[in-house]
Amino acid sequence: MDRRTFLKAAAVSGLASLGGAAPSVIARGAMPFARVRPGDPAWPSQARWNSLFNTVGGRLVKLDDPLASCRAAPEGAACQADFKEMRNPYFISENPALTETSGWVDAWNSTPSAYAVKAQSTADVVAAVNFARENNLRLVIKGGGHSYQGTSDAPDSLLIWTREMSGIRLHDAFVPDGCDATHAPQPAVTVEAGARWLAVYDAVTTRGGRYVQGGGCTTVGVAGFIHGGGFGSFSKRYGLGAAGLLQAEIVTADGAVLTVNACNHPDLFWAIKGGGGGAFGVLTRLTLRTRELPITFGAAFGTIKAASDTAFRDLIDKTLSFYADRLFNPHWGEQIAFGKDNTVHVAMVFQGLGQAEAESVWAPFTSALSSTKDISIERPLAFFAAPAQHFWDADYLRKVPGLIVQDDRPAAPPGNIFYVGDSGQVGFFIHGYKSAWLPASLLQESERQKLTDAVFAASRHWPVAFHFNKGLAGAAAEEIDAARDTAMNPAVLEAFALVIIAGHGPPAFPGIPDHEPDLPRARADAQAISRAFESLVTVAPGAGAYLSEADFFDPNWKTSYWGPNFDRLAAIKKRYDPDGLFFTHHGIGSDEWSADGFTRLRT
Repeated sequence: MDRRTFLKAAAVSGLASLGGAAPSVIARGAMPFARVRPGDPAWPSQARWNSLFNTVGGRLVKLDDPLASCRAAPEGAACQADFKEMRNPYFISENPALTETSGWVDAWNSTPSAYAVKAQSTADVVAAVNFARENNLRLVIKGGGHSYQGTSDAPDSLLIWTREMSGIRLHDAFVPDGCDATHAPQPAVTVEAGARWLAVYDAVTTRGGRYVQGGGCTTVGVAGFIHGGGFGSFSKRYGLGAAGLLQAEIVTADGAVLTVNACNHPDLFWAIKGGGGGAFGVLTRLTLRTRELPITFGAAFGTIKAASDTAFRDLIDKTLSFYADRLFNPHWGEQIAFGKDNTVHVAMVFQGLGQAEAESVWAPFTSALSSTKDISIERPLAFFAAPAQHFWDADYLRKVPGLIVQDDRPAAPPGNIFYVGDSGQVGFFIHGYKSAWLPASLLQESERQKLTDAVFAASRHWPVAFHFNKGLAGAAAEEIDAARDTAMNPAVLEAFALVIIAGHGPPAFPGIPDHEPDLPRARADAQAISRAFESLVTVAPGAGAYLSEADFFDPNWKTSYWGPNFDRLAAIKKRYDPDGLFFTHHGIGSDEWSADGFTRLRT
């Protein structure tokens, strides 16, 4: 019996219309629809699992506890080795029982699925989707596994693991299927869903001499990145990753394989561009436009410190003014953070400028600060510039001291590297995470003092980081226009930055001695982060948030993530997944289910 027939048989009435009418509450006395768990009478028999095993060519695996060695011998060498590897994103991403984030206090803990299909083809994905639907299973999708909100794992579920679907193919002149009359050929790259961005950059940039808008963190998976909207380090120049999507292949809840683009299933095509991962289907292949490569990519790092609170408030104002005057343009991206210890940390990137040009942009600012009373340059601003074609070239980057970390496992490919700046988030346990898009109007001289005061007040509780590349105000006009045709909250178009206030601890797992979450500290940190955030958003009430980097507990997630686009997304969800096979925390349609995704509350 399929799920729709089951719902009818259970006398559950009032299915919402495709037009997005309000869902009805399950009738009093009716049995709520629930997915099955191991041990339930309806859990698939071993014969059924064996059938799926054969259908996917033996690529069905039963997932065991990845930390069994620690539970057996917490002080043993095997356990110590496991936690050393928890700082290696390649180790984590190549184990279907692990996730890049180990959990979030009072929200979720990384727990493996019951089984995983190690998909190597679209046919494997179809088989897994059909099996989950026919057997009423909780379904989870994992590519890179970088979800902060725990959407790439769930206990008692069937996991579709796309990591081994990692093919990459370049095109000189790509036209989406069925779009010959409306779309001119253009250079592009087709990527399978499980590919990491570093591999894509290697193919497109290092070897191909072009650029594709991808993630700043190079071990992020391609599919989840596009589903989230997709900010990279150079988004002020190249826009949203989702806006560069030309075509995708997706497996929908009925097991159909659809090719979606502007000419075929344009509603679903729009929805997957920023509508959230794991809500509409399983992406298996994506084709993205590529661009001409600038001559140079580069970065600037430094630290400035104020000797008093008064001086720090002045330093905040000077820094924001400098950003508004000289950095608020497509050349610059990434971060400036304001610390509790009255420091300003600069970690910016640039494109389209030579190193000397970049240094000249900053020279008046640093020179003025050098002679300012109560302000000192703790770490002089250092510039790193490279030919753009070598920006993700492992052999080239290994020559730059302190920039990258090598995957040090004995059999690891030499190209497995990741940036030192990303190492802190590998395996981390989140204590709190808040984000908000800040409108560019706050940079105006008449409003800037309010922003300065809010940043100062927030920084008394917790460090405040401005991610300038995660807001499109100041970007090229054509990139802003392209982003309008995505499902992202339109607030991003007018935001000069995404402000992030967050904290975390080391990899942590309940029940593992010496590696359990420090809950008292985590909860205290979460409270401080909330106080900081509340102080900051007084200048941006109702600000939207980037769904890939947002608060697990946000009660206004629908408007925070999608704003006026939510109702349209909900209607598309009903059209392509009426029975809610695809569920993620705070994903489209999740409000119809219990928090764990097992019991349907409304239809």
